Amino acid sequence: MPGRRHSPARWLRNWGRVIKNVAIDVDRNHTMALAAGLSYYFVLSLFPALIALSAVVGLLSMPSLFNPLLDLLSRIVPADSMGVVRQVSSDVLTPHRGAMLSVGLIGTLWAASTGFAGMIEALDIAYDATETRPFWKTRALALVMTFLVGGLLFAAFAMVLGGPAFGAWLARTHWPWVGAIWPAVHWILSGACIVTAVECTYFLGPNVKQRLAHTIVGAIFAVVAWLGLTCVLAIYFHRFAHLNLTYGALGGVMALMIWLYWSFFVILLGAEINGETIKATQGQPLQQASEKIPGKIKEKPAADHAA
Repeated sequence: MPGRRHSPARWLRNWGRVIKNVAIDVDRNHTMALAAGLSYYFVLSLFPALIALSAVVGLLSMPSLFNPLLDLLSRIVPADSMGVVRQVSSDVLTPHRGAMLSVGLIGTLWAASTGFAGMIEALDIAYDATETRPFWKTRALALVMTFLVGGLLFAAFAMVLGGPAFGAWLARTHWPWVGAIWPAVHWILSGACIVTAVECTYFLGPNVKQRLAHTIVGAIFAVVAWLGLTCVLAIYFHRFAHLNLTYGALGGVMALMIWLYWSFFVILLGAEINGETIKATQGQPLQQASEKIPGKIKEKPAADHAA
């Protein structure tokens, strides 16, 4: 199996079996429908998060700090959607920032944890796992994932925004040679934060026993596929799609939903890859992570695993 020492022919056969099983799982688990549901949940969490963040910046009387973050998001989020994001952000930078901050924080915590609760359910399905953890535990886990994954993504954005200035400061005050390598290093560190965020999602979310190293293949696939997908969608929205003509004022919202939909699809596809590679490596179904109710991941019918 992938990861063990086999002849090249057997290695290719094993990976071919994994890819075949992933394709079967995508259809059997209704992965595209799950991605659509997750895009809805995370739209609900995105705007409360922007409200809270922009309100905090407004309270600091430094609203210009929010603009670099929006400029960075504009490199990732489709251009049609950025108009909606910028409009929501500007609306909350008002003299009533204190009230918006409290409402935004409450909404962010609840909506974001709801989004990750949906992600946990989707990952259980992707890993063919049965959820045996109580509601309070999965909800608390969703909250932990909100802060952990959000913190890692914030670190990645901070590395992109502040990395060049920090590297110049290091080269000027401590190590002059850092200036030559820092432009590449800060992008590598930012990418590592994003991959780690996806890894943590795969490791913590599903109700299975696994090591963190088991999640690396799917995480790298998901991040690389997501970057490629974002580039393709940017070209599609710019050259071919005219969503404003079809949906009017909702064109930006529809572009954002489409981008989120395909983003979550590749994340769930990475989870499917992880589940299948772990099963093939161990030669048996995975065990549930629950201590009180031990079990195994539901195995597909034998016909599905035929070589």
